[in-house]
Amino acid sequence: MAGLVTTDRASLTVGTQVLLDGVSVGVLDGDRIGVVGRNGGGKSTLLRVLAGTQEVDGGRVIRVGGLVSGMLSQQDELAPEDTVAQAVLGDLAEHEWAGDARVREILHGLLGGLDAAAVGGLGALVGPMSGGEKRRLALASLLVADPDLLLLDEPTNHLDVEGVAWLAAYLSTRRTRPGTGLVVVTHDRWFLDAVSTRTWEVTDGQVHTYEGGYAAYVLARAERARVAAVTEERRANLLRKELAWLRRGAPARTSKPKFRLDAASELIGNEPPPRDEVELVRFATTRLGKDVLDLVDATVRLGERVILDSVTWRLGPGDRYGIVGVNGAGKSTLLRVLQGHLPLETGTLKTGKTVAVAYLSQELKELEPLAGRTVIDAITQVRSFTVLGGKEISASQLATRLGFTGGRQQSRVGDLSGGERRRLQFVRLLMDEPNVLLLDEPTNDLDIDTLTSLEDVLDGWAGTLLVVSHDRYLLERMTDRQVALLGDGSLRDLPGGVEQYLELRRRQEAVRSAPARPAGGAAPAAPAGAQPEGPSPAQAREARKALARVEKALDKLHARQAQLHERMAEAATDPEALADLTAELAEVTAQEEALEAEWLEAAEVVEP
Repeated sequence: MAGLVTTDRASLTVGTQVLLDGVSVGVLDGDRIGVVGRNGGGKSTLLRVLAGTQEVDGGRVIRVGGLVSGMLSQQDELAPEDTVAQAVLGDLAEHEWAGDARVREILHGLLGGLDAAAVGGLGALVGPMSGGEKRRLALASLLVADPDLLLLDEPTNHLDVEGVAWLAAYLSTRRTRPGTGLVVVTHDRWFLDAVSTRTWEVTDGQVHTYEGGYAAYVLARAERARVAAVTEERRANLLRKELAWLRRGAPARTSKPKFRLDAASELIGNEPPPRDEVELVRFATTRLGKDVLDLVDATVRLGERVILDSVTWRLGPGDRYGIVGVNGAGKSTLLRVLQGHLPLETGTLKTGKTVAVAYLSQELKELEPLAGRTVIDAITQVRSFTVLGGKEISASQLATRLGFTGGRQQSRVGDLSGGERRRLQFVRLLMDEPNVLLLDEPTNDLDIDTLTSLEDVLDGWAGTLLVVSHDRYLLERMTDRQVALLGDGSLRDLPGGVEQYLELRRRQEAVRSAPARPAGGAAPAAPAGAQPEGPSPAQAREARKALARVEKALDKLHARQAQLHERMAEAATDPEALADLTAELAEVTAQEEALEAEWLEAAEVVEP
């Protein structure tokens, strides 16, 4: 394959930090390369070197003649006086872009089509738009331009789950013309596995290359650590735990990873599951009792929008839920409701007597009063010791596990980067010893190593966890179940995970885009020989009967679950009885999931 751009012994120093130290790497025709590494390690700088906007101090950068590069940076570079059409489509005449299926697909995938509700229409000005909307415009503009070498710096920021899935599909299956390459910096591990054919790790001025996406990178990195007999035992254990998740969890069941499964099996053969669920449920029940948070027939409105419409949702001790939904569906609002910060129009919110809620918001304002303190002072202000994974650890130990090593604990809070402040925010929350933790987009500004450490810490945390995120990997890794806000006031359980959510959204879009029925209510005539669309009256009647039957069965199971939680709280000091009750609860949960799947199938017939 022909090389598009190559660095030959490239060196670059910024201030006192060596970002590139004799680096020789290349992007070949057809490459899709994911770039990983710690924040501040030089990933964005490497992209600028490949784009030709950053000169190197030593070595050289070789580009194929006539190569056209395009880069999405993390800074907004759109002209505020431009319209959406000017920002995205440039000088393309309407008949040119409207007749191009590729351009129409990009507009629909990133901007929700051309309806005014999505971005204010093609004539809307860029200036007043939010950062997320501008980010989508910049990405759409770059994809429409279709450069030979596409360089993307955190393209999934401000994209919801659907947007990330669309972008991954477009980059891996649609953009396949000869003479093109892709290099993407991202902390989204699902996206890396879905898109990348190779992985670059930027660390200590070097760039290490691996075949395959994130899963292959984790295995190769773990094997490298084992062969080299590294002394960083904690870091190696984290990698093995992450690998165990990849091997056993949903991401590893795809056909994407290219590493040897027998090597993976040998490496993690004796590795336990990431979480001891029996022990965590026991401890969570002891801390929380049977009552945690119960929303009963809750209705919530924001202006004219109905966020929740008569929703009942009961959260038990040790439950771990991921919440997905389109931007603006009300995910953050739901977290505010559960905290009691937003009143219900109807219904009730019941909070257990022992519940202590901690909320990781998307803002960092609560750290502003601490700007003059050191990191360790800001943590010990909350508490000096806490219990995690059944062991007492100090504030300094927890800070070290989340990346504040050595002298960094003496840094001033005001001097920290955005990612470091996010980590500090999380450490302070855990030191406060909550038993209910609400995380709103916790991946913001965090690199992959920090995310892995965060997941490892939460593996030993006993409590009820709710996570709002567009990061599919994190949701599957950190939570046991997912629910969705679909924008219609409902809260849908997702036994099939994020993939089921995407399918539900596709069906919603298909219903919206279906041609309206003619006046009089008659359905349009079907072509000769075509099968009739939608369920027959008999099928609809059977589905309604199934719904009624399943709902009664679910009510009985929910009552049984409540009884089991109560008995588990009473048996907290009896390990044998608690183990029996936990096994019984697992059977009830399995029955519940099967019934919920049956309910979803019937509901799709009744309300297609």
